[in-house]
Amino acid sequence: MDFLQHFHHVIQALLATCFTWSMTALGAAAVFGAKGASRKILDGMLGFAGGVMIAASFWSLLAPAIEISQGKDIPAWFPAAAGFLGGGLILLAIDRKIVPHIQIRFPDGEAEEITMAGRRTTLLILAITLHNIPEGLAVGVAFGAAAAGFPAATVAAAIALAIGIGIQNLPEGLAVSMPLRREGMSRRRSFWYGQLSGAVEPIAGVIGATAVILAHPILPYALGFAAGAMIFVVIEEIIPECQRGGNVVIATIGAMIGFIVMMILDVAFG
Repeated sequence: MDFLQHFHHVIQALLATCFTWSMTALGAAAVFGAKGASRKILDGMLGFAGGVMIAASFWSLLAPAIEISQGKDIPAWFPAAAGFLGGGLILLAIDRKIVPHIQIRFPDGEAEEITMAGRRTTLLILAITLHNIPEGLAVGVAFGAAAAGFPAATVAAAIALAIGIGIQNLPEGLAVSMPLRREGMSRRRSFWYGQLSGAVEPIAGVIGATAVILAHPILPYALGFAAGAMIFVVIEEIIPECQRGGNVVIATIGAMIGFIVMMILDVAFG
């Protein structure tokens, strides 16, 4: 993705988040070639996704936010901490006020009765879709920060973040399409909803990149916000889901591998 360095930062964010979206679609496309993913494999991949998000939250978001805030009139930790709490609280509000009331509606517009298994699937799909917003925002903010000339933020680090998020989007696309297929939905429709869960990332990426340039002072808060939102999703949705099948060890190992991969990407590129 080195070619991104030659584009305007908003275009960089758009192209990078289109890449992360395409990785979601690639993961969802597995529904065409598999009768059903092993629960152990799915849990390990979800754990991997959680590990990537945890590492990205610190290495690519919180650490730069703290470094950027050095030498200001307020404590260096304050913008990152305030943004982090804000991101978590916003996701909490969405989780409490919006998620419980959403039901899947099919093209004919008729609401389908949702079983307990179907409800869990619906909530997981919505959770993944919602947390793709802070992921896209994080990538956009990272490119905007690099364009703003902050020493703590580089295009290479933003690219590493996009690659890491793209990698962890693979199991997320699969985590959406496979449960839908098990609920009786066609392969094509399962794929459609699976890839659609990542469609919000380019929109959020462009908004994040634009907002940072228009208002430099919000950058550390925006970085902290994206980190808080991602950590909330990891703890609230991904960790419980990947351990619900009893594959705790596999999910934990997946999370540790995901953390290491993202850490290496960020340090090597940044």
